[in-house]
Amino acid sequence: QVQLVESGGGPVALGGSLRLSCVSSTTVSNFYAMAWYRQAPGKQREFVARILKGGVTTYADSAKGRFTISTSWLKNTVDLQMDSLKPEDTGVYYCAAKTLPKASVDDFDYWGQGTQVTVAS
Repeated sequence: QVQLVESGGGPVALGGSLRLSCVSSTTVSNFYAMAWYRQAPGKQREFVARILKGGVTTYADSAKGRFTISTSWLKNTVDLQMDSLKPEDTGVYYCAAKTLPKASVDDFDYWGQGTQVTVAS
């Protein structure tokens, strides 16, 4: 069973930066896609960023220009560099992975437990 474990969350000042990391128990080169999602208090989980095996990236409008998703085959991680953070970026951030394309872009085989990000207002 594949396990994904996130780290790097915590409190951060308005306009600050954080780098989230998600380590996989299997080589990330096995995955067709990896992604980051987040869930703010009282809201549904929402898409943040996605990276395909070939390196193609997609971002939510709220993340464009501020967040960067990347993978490291050496470390078996998918990382999310977050800059210029805003209070509305607060939430639990989850990484996800899938080995094959699915009918829904939001349908993933594996999910991590999440890491909390809190941006001070």
